[in-house]
Amino acid sequence: MKESDAIALFPGGFGTQDEFFECLTLCQTGKSTPKPLVLVDKSGGDYWQQWDAYMETHLLGRGLINPEDRNLYYITDSVTDACAAIKNFYRVYHSSRWVEDVLVIRLCQDITDRDLAELNRQFKDILIKGEIEKSKALAKEKNEEHLLELPRLLMYFDQKSYGRLQEFIIALNNCADRHSTLMPCFKK
Repeated sequence: MKESDAIALFPGGFGTQDEFFECLTLCQTGKSTPKPLVLVDKSGGDYWQQWDAYMETHLLGRGLINPEDRNLYYITDSVTDACAAIKNFYRVYHSSRWVEDVLVIRLCQDITDRDLAELNRQFKDILIKGEIEKSKALAKEKNEEHLLELPRLLMYFDQKSYGRLQEFIIALNNCADRHSTLMPCFKK
């Protein structure tokens, strides 16, 4: 999990469920950096749909998870769609890290001020103070030379709304849909 950029799971037994719940828990609690968790079924299959229905009824329905937590995973029955979901996760979002109490979101390319204003409007609920701001590399990131040139967003994230953070990344990546000059990047 630590070294992966994406996780794809296929129908399986207790071992599959154990591995998936561990990945899901690490993402939901912020112990792992955001990444796509893609649940892939056979064409026309309902394994993951049935699993998701169980989560909705027994966990969400009882208030044991938040509705946004279901954004931590993506369900499909198409390998092509699964690959696209992973590729799309990194259209604008590159990676993230903590620098003290600031979440640093590294971008493949900069976003417009208008997009930043819209992200601030939509996601002010996940901030403990201030606004999401553009930035260059922080002094404490100087040891990551291969990432220094990437533009960044800084935020005082509440460190609990990881499902909403996943929504934020989706919205951030949608900035590419509005601006034809934004091209996907792939982590090196």
